[in-house]
Amino acid sequence: MSAPARSAPPTLALVNVSKSFGAVRALQDVTLELYAGEVHALAGENGAGKSTVVKTFAGVHRPDAGEVRVDGRPVEFHGPGDAQQAGVAVIYQEPTLFPDLSVAENIFMGRQPRAGLGRIDRRAMHERTSELFARLGVALDPQQPARGLSIADQQVVEIAKAISRDARVLIMDEPTAALTGQEVARLFTVTRTLQEQGCAILFISHRLEEIFELCQRVTTLRDGTYIGTEPVDGLTPDDLVQRMVGRELGQLYPKQDVTPGEVALKVSRLTREGAFTDISFEVRRGEIVALAGLVGAGRSEVARAIFGVDRWDAGSVEVAGRRLPPASPTAAMSVGLALVPEDRRQQGLVMDMSIERNMGLTQLRALRRATRRGPLISRRVERDRAADWALRLQLKYARLSDVVGVLSGGNQQKVVLAKWLATEPTVLIVDEPTRGIDVGTKAEVHRLLSELASQDLAVLMISSDLPEVLGMADRVLVMHEGRLAAEIARADATEETVMAAATGRAGDGNGKAA
Repeated sequence: MSAPARSAPPTLALVNVSKSFGAVRALQDVTLELYAGEVHALAGENGAGKSTVVKTFAGVHRPDAGEVRVDGRPVEFHGPGDAQQAGVAVIYQEPTLFPDLSVAENIFMGRQPRAGLGRIDRRAMHERTSELFARLGVALDPQQPARGLSIADQQVVEIAKAISRDARVLIMDEPTAALTGQEVARLFTVTRTLQEQGCAILFISHRLEEIFELCQRVTTLRDGTYIGTEPVDGLTPDDLVQRMVGRELGQLYPKQDVTPGEVALKVSRLTREGAFTDISFEVRRGEIVALAGLVGAGRSEVARAIFGVDRWDAGSVEVAGRRLPPASPTAAMSVGLALVPEDRRQQGLVMDMSIERNMGLTQLRALRRATRRGPLISRRVERDRAADWALRLQLKYARLSDVVGVLSGGNQQKVVLAKWLATEPTVLIVDEPTRGIDVGTKAEVHRLLSELASQDLAVLMISSDLPEVLGMADRVLVMHEGRLAAEIARADATEETVMAAATGRAGDGNGKAA
């Protein structure tokens, strides 16, 4: 769909906006115009200023210079309530609903329709909720509790809440990061419905293919600076990447050819009731082996069991010939196993701790030995080691003493990688290593994984990104409903062969049944 004719001013706009936080310049002279009936993409690397734009639109931040305009008129948002009154709604990657309330109660919280004597008119509330879902073209039960809803359904509830408040601008901040392919397709259908109804939509995603599928125009930021706004038609993904990173990206999947060495990780008939059954495979030194499959196939559960986070019911795990006891991460670490988890914020980092302290959490004994002060750890030793890893991984930060929560998502991922690489592992398990990070940082992570493999590290990579699987893996192990469905050699791995196995049709491709 092409951009509509401009017969009216933008519904919402930033005009020459600048914003700084102390010495850090978050935005510099940024202009962004959102028009009714258009999906407008905001692109840029982590740290480019996208979150500051969203928070400025949402009334969380006020510009240091420049203006926010609604329907062409300058306004001042003194808080999120002012932005909501102006018709601005933000849909975040992880919705925040009240889990013990119904869908309808979440939508109309604080605005419930009333009957006689001030009682809540639940029938009217349920009817209005059904009308909202009908308008969006989705089927959800208004009386269903929010607890247990999928992330995709929670986002639909948030969108329904927004349009129940007569929102004219919908800002979607990484809404697809945790969704399956089918859920993304439904979200896009809902988005197009709102577009047709005259809503102005700002869409933010690191998945370039989504920008090209859904959006009409794209504005690019780089290091807080406005690069430009242009129609999506006529652009290529390479063009957009060049604008985002300011340079030719080079090879996104810089996989080095290696000759695999001895077996580093051996998993034999591993079973955890209700999660996965009879899982057997090997990973050799120098290999990157991908564990692929649809969401819910059991990939992360296998990784957690191998590392000892969850107890397995049967089978065995060996690292460099040494058998691991079940449910013992300490034993796993002692023989050279490392796990970079899927959720870096909840499972990989202590968000209120400093960058240097997070990097040192896996090497406390080594830091004590280097300090030579009994149980005490020298801050200088800790900082020196953290600075070394920050340099090696090209970490972007202000001070190593800053809390890790101030870093962009891609730099947080680098801190998690540094934390585990500092243990000098034999086997590195990385679960969704590039989820939620920009294309430039994604290329850096891929380069790092390839270099580690070339240095004899065994890498087990779990990924839902098929191009990443095909571009980086020496072998692809595909799971389907808790079982290994196929093992596919790099030469035979295509989107068709992997998806055939992931959907239970392993015999349709060239991959052999596992």
